Amino acid sequence: MYIFYFILGAAIFWGARVSARHEWNDEYCSLRQTKILLGVNALLIPLHHMAQKSCAPWHAQKYIVHGLDVFVPVGHLLVAVFLFCSGIGLYKSLKTKQDYLKGFVLRRIVPLIIAYYLSEYIYIAVRALMGEKMSITDVIWYLSGLHMANMNAWYLVAIIFFYFFFYLAFRHCKKDGTAITWIFVCCFLYALLGAAIGHQNGWWMRGEWWYNNIILFPIGLVFAKYEQKVTSFFKRAYPVLFPLMIVLTVFLYFLSEYVMTVWSYYGARNNPLTIPRSLGCCLVQWLLCIAYTAVNFLFLLKVRLGNRLLTLLGSVTLELYLMHGMFVEMFGYDFLEEVPSIRYIRNVPLYIVVVFACSIPATYVFHVVWKRATRFTKK
Repeated sequence: MYIFYFILGAAIFWGARVSARHEWNDEYCSLRQTKILLGVNALLIPLHHMAQKSCAPWHAQKYIVHGLDVFVPVGHLLVAVFLFCSGIGLYKSLKTKQDYLKGFVLRRIVPLIIAYYLSEYIYIAVRALMGEKMSITDVIWYLSGLHMANMNAWYLVAIIFFYFFFYLAFRHCKKDGTAITWIFVCCFLYALLGAAIGHQNGWWMRGEWWYNNIILFPIGLVFAKYEQKVTSFFKRAYPVLFPLMIVLTVFLYFLSEYVMTVWSYYGARNNPLTIPRSLGCCLVQWLLCIAYTAVNFLFLLKVRLGNRLLTLLGSVTLELYLMHGMFVEMFGYDFLEEVPSIRYIRNVPLYIVVVFACSIPATYVFHVVWKRATRFTKK
């Protein structure tokens, strides 16, 4: 595991350039740098899911193998960066591309819908080949997409909703500030809906991970709108701000862990305190996600990341996100708690190597098929 963490650090920081004193990476929120940051997170999210499968505390003790423990509780933070970058990218495209909203649904939303269903159908086939018993009703629900065969595809459902909110808000509001305000309203209503639904194993909105970081999407819009002013503030306050945000992130992480033991996202549906407690947990985690994302971008303001691996991963982040999960399950102690896995790899470094070795070609195949299936949206 020591060797693994060394390799991981090298993969992220190889080719990085640190700015000299009083100098900055002024491209820290450019398309290239945000893609590279997404490449880093695309590398870390599979490790998060492998950690959940191998050493999460909710498993029976006989299945817990330590090594990736640090990645167990950080999934919502990694996805928060995705959401923030999505907000930045959409707003910048709106302001730099002529008639950006014209054909937006076909160009930006339809490809995501196709990716969702493509991943769903792949997972249905894989689950059937693994020997999972599915009734005709189960198959119909999976084919409809309302019940998810690929549990990681929740992110796609959420981002599709918010792309729609973005399109409607900026299409019908004359002022950017008004449009962003409405997206914040949609965000709060979305979180309220998630808290009201609670935990369930059928439909969408299956748990808090659907909404405990979604606030970063509209915050990304705000950041892009005021990028120059925010960047100027970051530079002036950097010696104090950067260490302060690190300390704040650590504090909010432990506060989040404490709040979830006191209030919890879990509770009886007929208990009037369940929704307020869930929203209280969500609020603390929103603050944590904001602080963590700020640390990421303050870091990029001084350190320019970039190498071929991160560039490659940054170009297929969604594809890798959708494909890696089935290999996490295939080589874990079971497959989605339904059937035995192909082979249980208890050795954590070997587990990591095998999952990535299988995920990379699957990602490439998915990428090729998806791009061909969405060629009509580019015309």
